[in-house]
Amino acid sequence: GDWDFWSDWKDRRLWVTVTPIVLVTFPAAVQYFLWERFRQPWGATVCVLSLLFGEWINRYFNFWGWTYFPVNFVFPAILVPGAILLDTVLLLSGSYLLTAIVGGMAWGLIFYPGNWPIIAPIHVPVEYNGMLMSIADIQGYNYVRTGTPEYIRMVEKGTLRTFGKDVAP
Repeated sequence: GDWDFWSDWKDRRLWVTVTPIVLVTFPAAVQYFLWERFRQPWGATVCVLSLLFGEWINRYFNFWGWTYFPVNFVFPAILVPGAILLDTVLLLSGSYLLTAIVGGMAWGLIFYPGNWPIIAPIHVPVEYNGMLMSIADIQGYNYVRTGTPEYIRMVEKGTLRTFGKDVAP
């Protein structure tokens, strides 16, 4: 979702809880298939690397190629550490139940620390026009996108409302 697209929306509350819960389903399915058919314990890692490759293609062509958003504003989440832990638990235990409980918990718990090296620089506090905000906030104000709270606030202040209470361009 949008929490994984924009660097200024990668917050410590919703992005951390929504993204790993939603994204564990596909690696678990590929892991099950490769383990059941071929006894290969690297299904989650292969799935995550394929997803990451596809996301980088999407981010480059759609965000940079079409709209010229800087690529460091729209980087995808790093899921590789969680996938390696998920595969390791399956390899060591051989049990789907233990993999679901321990590996799923490890997948969720390693998600935010695995992304810290990328997210930390954009959460540095800076003073900008007399206000204290993070670099991610400054990015969100300088590169305003439709549907963001900043954009909706600008529309609400302006004269872009029609008589039917819908926003008109």
